[in-house]
Amino acid sequence: MEFDIWLAFFIASLLISISPGAGAVNTMSSGLQYGVRDSLPAIFGLQLGYGAQILLVGVGLGALLASSSLAFSVVKWLGVAYLVWLGYQKWTQPPISLEQADHNRESSQRRFWQAAFVNLTNPKATVFLLALFPQFINTAASSQALQFSIMGGTLILVDIGVMLGYASLAAQLSRWMKSQRHQILQNRIFGGMFIGAATLMASYRHSG
Repeated sequence: MEFDIWLAFFIASLLISISPGAGAVNTMSSGLQYGVRDSLPAIFGLQLGYGAQILLVGVGLGALLASSSLAFSVVKWLGVAYLVWLGYQKWTQPPISLEQADHNRESSQRRFWQAAFVNLTNPKATVFLLALFPQFINTAASSQALQFSIMGGTLILVDIGVMLGYASLAAQLSRWMKSQRHQILQNRIFGGMFIGAATLMASYRHSG
């Protein structure tokens, strides 16, 4: 893969990751509640879901979502329901005293799989990748699998970096979480953001 093509793809990957979505909301929520280091399970969970989306496109299964309205709708509404459920959980989460915080922490494993499912149930990502990859693949080259691997790796590494930035930014606001009033407000904000992400996903139409 030529460097100038990769650089253009890198910039596109950066813009994609920076654009706020369900993954960014999940990461910021985790960073605010647990700090940067303990947000790593959620960040890596997102990458598992992202990697699965990339693999789907790579083996051609993503074309099913692009061509089948039924398959697209099933995955989309599963994702919408999951995001609404996360939003409801966050909205209704009671404030936690500093003494009780360690006892009420979700396990790293649960945060990992919760984040993975956020990306796994986003058909928009699959359809978007289907549109993105062909713009940068050199079909005349014999190493298309290598090109695809480079782009997939770039997407994931860039997203890890951006999500670490979101978690770090959120962690800086952790002092704001000391009062119960601020905790309730934070829970309502992120609960609303999850539901907002669900609304955006629900409005995404199948183009086939």
